[in-house]
Amino acid sequence: MLPNTVAAELDKYSRRWALVPDADPFLTPTSCLQPVSYQGQPAMLKLAMCDEERRGNAVMAWWNGSGAAARILARCDDAVVIERAQSAASLADLARTGRDDDAMRIACAVLQRLHAHAALGRPPVVALRDWFAPLTNPSWPDENILRLSAMVAKDLLSASAIDQVVLHGDMHHGNILHFGEQGWLAIDPKGLVGDRTFDYANLLCNPSRTIAVDRFQQRIGILVEAARLDRHRLLRWTLAWSCLSALWMMEDGLAPETPLGIAALAASELGLL
Repeated sequence: MLPNTVAAELDKYSRRWALVPDADPFLTPTSCLQPVSYQGQPAMLKLAMCDEERRGNAVMAWWNGSGAAARILARCDDAVVIERAQSAASLADLARTGRDDDAMRIACAVLQRLHAHAALGRPPVVALRDWFAPLTNPSWPDENILRLSAMVAKDLLSASAIDQVVLHGDMHHGNILHFGEQGWLAIDPKGLVGDRTFDYANLLCNPSRTIAVDRFQQRIGILVEAARLDRHRLLRWTLAWSCLSALWMMEDGLAPETPLGIAALAASELGLL
């Protein structure tokens, strides 16, 4: 059951935009969502409940019309109405049914279009240096892969600006959905800015441990070729990102086997282990 304040906010925006509910609303750790109909079109009412989601909504609005992100149909304060995917299919479905190579290439094409977007009025975004602070600020024990990844992250973040773009920030297989004639589009960005190579690292940790670990080498090759990435730089960002992800999982009481496994593979490829 929704908190009364959240239910009241949903009702306010539903009346504001004459939305027709298609299903019950549901909560995530950072937002509340409700499938709705907006002017006869399937849509999703999303109420941001933290700064991260508010930034993401602003980035989605800025990307609007880029051809690689779902469109914002209405926006006010903490609420947005986003077009809804025509099916439940995601890149995770492709990866799990033997089409992982296709999934990775589709993700590369989506990211290429997002990164190329250069409209005026760039939304508020967070620098990667601040995003990585939980990993780079503490002092980790020697022989700990978090210490190794923190050193790599610091080096990447201190380098001169290379391919600085507005990033998705959470590009995994579940955040690219199929929108019918519009094709594959991205949802749920974090609102970051930095080296474009960073945005590809999370793909290597998803959609499952088995796929991510077993196909690590093949996937690196696909990303390097399809996105024209420097292999060494991609491996370094993968090491840094996967350990930051593992750290957040541990803080939430979750087992971080997948990101730590990918971190170990990346470190080994770099000759650091």
